[in-house]
Amino acid sequence: MKFYEQTPEARRQQLVQEGSLTSTDATLLAAARMLPDATATRLIENAIGEFSLPMGIARNLMVNGQQHQVPIVNEEPSVVAAASNGARMVAENGGVLAHVGTHEVVAEVVLTDLADLNAARQILLAHQETIAAVANAAHPSMVQRGGGFRNLTVTILANRFLKLRLTLNPKAAMGANYANTVAEAVADAVTTWVDGTVLASILTNAPSELVTATVKLAPATLATKTLSGDEIAHKIVQLSDLAFVDPERAVTHNKGILNGVIGAVLATGNDTRAVAASVGAFAAATGQYQPLSRWLMCDGKLEGHLQMPLPLGAVGGAIGALPLAQAARRLGGYRDLATMQQVIAALGLVQNLAALRALAGPGIQSGHMKLQANALAIAAGAQDQEVPALVAALRTGAMDLAHAKMYLATIRSKQKAGH
Repeated sequence: MKFYEQTPEARRQQLVQEGSLTSTDATLLAAARMLPDATATRLIENAIGEFSLPMGIARNLMVNGQQHQVPIVNEEPSVVAAASNGARMVAENGGVLAHVGTHEVVAEVVLTDLADLNAARQILLAHQETIAAVANAAHPSMVQRGGGFRNLTVTILANRFLKLRLTLNPKAAMGANYANTVAEAVADAVTTWVDGTVLASILTNAPSELVTATVKLAPATLATKTLSGDEIAHKIVQLSDLAFVDPERAVTHNKGILNGVIGAVLATGNDTRAVAASVGAFAAATGQYQPLSRWLMCDGKLEGHLQMPLPLGAVGGAIGALPLAQAARRLGGYRDLATMQQVIAALGLVQNLAALRALAGPGIQSGHMKLQANALAIAAGAQDQEVPALVAALRTGAMDLAHAKMYLATIRSKQKAGH
């Protein structure tokens, strides 16, 4: 029997026999299961187990007048703490206002080897109504739900390629599979009208809709023990300005936004790679990599504005197959796709605020490493009852794995001597 035809248990045993997997690790993989094998094997090929990450909650994020408890799946300490801190600050100032445009997905059909590009373009434009009918016939249930074909453009690229850009409404779905189905159906149709070869018929992950989030804060909200709110606000504006002229700073600025966004997207069972690809394209759309948010002072208040693509779905794919993704959606109060997108964009904005406030004030490492101490203690091999003492030692001493192991050895020797 071929490897892909085997059960997850049989695959684990074969990997042990080959020497690729230890018996201990095989037992660990077998024990770490929440999904039935039948579900897991339909979501991934060659399934051998499941990989768990912690899920935390960013508390009380106020978006459009509604409070949300936002699930975040993440491996890094401090992300959820920062998001909750940012949410607290904006709640004191009325919360975040968010808006999302019309939900769309774009498919493209690209032809090459055409004898006359301009003539072929005119032929395809003349068949626009037929192309729309072909697109809608490819997925009639989407049309029945109010979605379907919306627009067509035909463009000549590099005097070599002819591109059909199909704008589609996927309703509550992310729309990737729908777009691919439509693209392939349209590709079959157009080759009956023009010569040439279909080079590609597939969705594009380029941004097709944008979510915006804004907030206004009284500077006093930002004050730390050592700096006034006005000083912090001034530095946040400067850091924002820096990100627009320094691409290296802009990348880190945006990574701070994505700390929460990607974790929240993952919790809903959505495609994090599609979000990352779309965000990267949007940030570089001007030819120079730019930040997703801008901060400025206006009428004595610090204003934050974020705009980003969030190609998400509320139905379809893993979203409906993963019980925890459905639980996360209920927990987040995502009553529809637009709410999910707006809340996650708002999360990105408050995450950005918390990071910039820390950078403008005490610095990133101070708070981050305090929380990182817990992860170091676990990595050093501390048992539950040993973690508090080891964390205390790390926070007053050196914060690295080598010292963590040394501190743990000292703690254990003292405990042994005490007995």
